[in-house]
Amino acid sequence: MNRQSSKKLNSELKQVILFTDGSSRGNPGPGGWGSVMVYPDSHGILKVDELGGREKVTTNNRMEISAVAFGLMHIDGFYENLGEVLFIIYTDSSYVLNGATKWIHGWKRNNWISSTKEPVKNQDLWEELSLAIEGKNIEWRLVPGHAGVPGNERCDVIATSFADSSPVDLYKGPISKYLLKDILDVLDTNHADIPRNPNKKSSSKAYSYISMVDGDVQTHATWVECEARVKGKSGARFKKSSSPQDEAEIIRQFSV
Repeated sequence: MNRQSSKKLNSELKQVILFTDGSSRGNPGPGGWGSVMVYPDSHGILKVDELGGREKVTTNNRMEISAVAFGLMHIDGFYENLGEVLFIIYTDSSYVLNGATKWIHGWKRNNWISSTKEPVKNQDLWEELSLAIEGKNIEWRLVPGHAGVPGNERCDVIATSFADSSPVDLYKGPISKYLLKDILDVLDTNHADIPRNPNKKSSSKAYSYISMVDGDVQTHATWVECEARVKGKSGARFKKSSSPQDEAEIIRQFSV
């Protein structure tokens, strides 16, 4: 069952959060995809797995689909009973969201022929995604791209680095050691059984943005400036501050 609208969740469900993004250098051109998955392990400890991949000649849409499909495939086998798991997928691609929740059903009924009587573009990846979502409880969330949503921005960094054949280091481990401490700030209050950052700042107005590249920490007045500095840089860190005091604390943390 795939649901696009947000509903109050059963507090007994395990929740798996998947952020996704795709990128291509030219359309078509070399491209990459990135996914960041946050999930509870068998002991209830939140873990983060970063994933990425590339195609030599591809399109942005293909990479957006790949980020979701391969991200969901990654979790297969993690849980014995998928009925106890809710997957919450964040994408900035309306093409992926509409395709997965609306169009794909008609495409399958019509043997992958579109409403314009043409073969469905990217059929191979849509078939992969169809298999990946089968049997899973999914809620889809559309987020704005390049708007400072931490999970989406990290996926963009991963995707562009793979597109450029210079992949960043991918993190796998406990969320407590993850570089993006505010990765879950985008979640709404209905998701009570996912621990949230008590120092939530994403909904507040930004005072500045802080980046660290190769150990050098800089502050930026806008997200555009910060993004330009960290995009595609291996090991880069970035975070939004909400006040002068918050900015100073983030700089201190980055400098440790």
